[in-house]
Amino acid sequence: MRSRLIRSAACVLLLLAAASPLLAEEPAAAGAFQLDRCELIPLPDHQVDFQIDGVQRTRWHYDAKYPRPFFYPLVGPSGTSLTRMGHPGAADHDHHRSVWFAHHDVDGFTFWADGKGTSIRQKNWYAYEDGNDESVMASTCGWFDPEGNELMQQDLVAALIPGEAGQYALELQAEFKPGEGRDSVQLGKTNFGFLAVRVAKTISTHFGGGRLTNSEGGEGEPEIFGKPARWVDYSGPVAVGSGPDRTTQIEGITFFDHPENPRYPTHWHVRADGWMGASFGMHEAFEITSEKPLRLRYLLLVHAGPYDEQVATAAHKQFAARKGFEVSKGKRAHRQFSALRIP
Repeated sequence: MRSRLIRSAACVLLLLAAASPLLAEEPAAAGAFQLDRCELIPLPDHQVDFQIDGVQRTRWHYDAKYPRPFFYPLVGPSGTSLTRMGHPGAADHDHHRSVWFAHHDVDGFTFWADGKGTSIRQKNWYAYEDGNDESVMASTCGWFDPEGNELMQQDLVAALIPGEAGQYALELQAEFKPGEGRDSVQLGKTNFGFLAVRVAKTISTHFGGGRLTNSEGGEGEPEIFGKPARWVDYSGPVAVGSGPDRTTQIEGITFFDHPENPRYPTHWHVRADGWMGASFGMHEAFEITSEKPLRLRYLLLVHAGPYDEQVATAAHKQFAARKGFEVSKGKRAHRQFSALRIP
C-alpha cells in the first residue's frame, strides 16, 4: 500500500514537472500580446465604434430604420461631440445626421431628403482592421429607388488616424459604380452631395460663436459658398464639463478634398447655420459607368483650438501624399477580405 502511494506521488511529481515548462511559457505568451491603439468595435443595433486608446471618437450607424448610414458623434479632443443630429431650428432638416453621404439626383431620384422612398443600405462589411497607426473599416452600400431597384453601389473605406493630444483624422474613400445589372448611372447637377457635415450648434456662426473659413482665405458663408477650395474649416466653442465647472473650449473640423478627386478643388455648399458639404455636382452632371467608376477621397481633421492655416496646409500635404485603400480577397488566416493601403 505504502509503495503504491509512493509510486502515485512520483507520477504526480513527474506530471507537474512535465507541465511546468508549459506553465512557465504562459506569462511569456501573454506578455507578447500588444493592444492596438486604434480599434473597431462592432456593437448591437448595427453600429461600429471607432476607438483610439479605448476612447470613442466616432460611431458608424447603418440600421435600416434610418434612410441612410451616418457617423455620429464626431468627438473632439475635449470629449464633446463637434457634430449634431439635425438642424438647430428647422425640423425639415432632420436628414442632416452628423456626417453622412447622400445625393439629391441619382437617375432622377433624390437620396438627400427623408420620406422620398429611396434608401441607402449597407449590404455587407468586408473588413475591420485594427492597428497602431490607424483602424480601417470597409463596407458596401446599395442606393435603392422606391421600388427596391439598386441604382448605385458604394464601396466605403473609413480610416481613423490618431494625432496628438486627442486630435485625429477620419479619412473616407468612396467608390461609386452602377447598381447590380446596370451599365451606367447618371448623377444630376445639384448642390447637394456627396459628403456633408452638420456641426454642433455652438460651432455654427449663426447659432453659436463659430468661424467658417477656407483654404483660399475666404471667411463666412458669402465668401465660401459656391467657391472652389482645397478645404473648408468650421471651428468654434464647445461646452466642456458640468455644473459650476462648465466652460467652453475652441475646437473644430477641417474638411479636405483630395487632389486626385475629379473636379478638384471641389466647390463647397456651406451655411452659417452650421453645415458644410463638398458639392461634387454643383455645376455639372456626371455619368458613372461600370468601366469608369467614381472614386472620391475626403479627410475630416478634428482639431483642438481655432483654425490654423499652417496646420491645415501640412495636413493637406500629408493627405495628398497618402495612398488610398484597396479591398481584396483575404490572404491571411481567418479573414475573408482585407482593406489595406495601396503600396
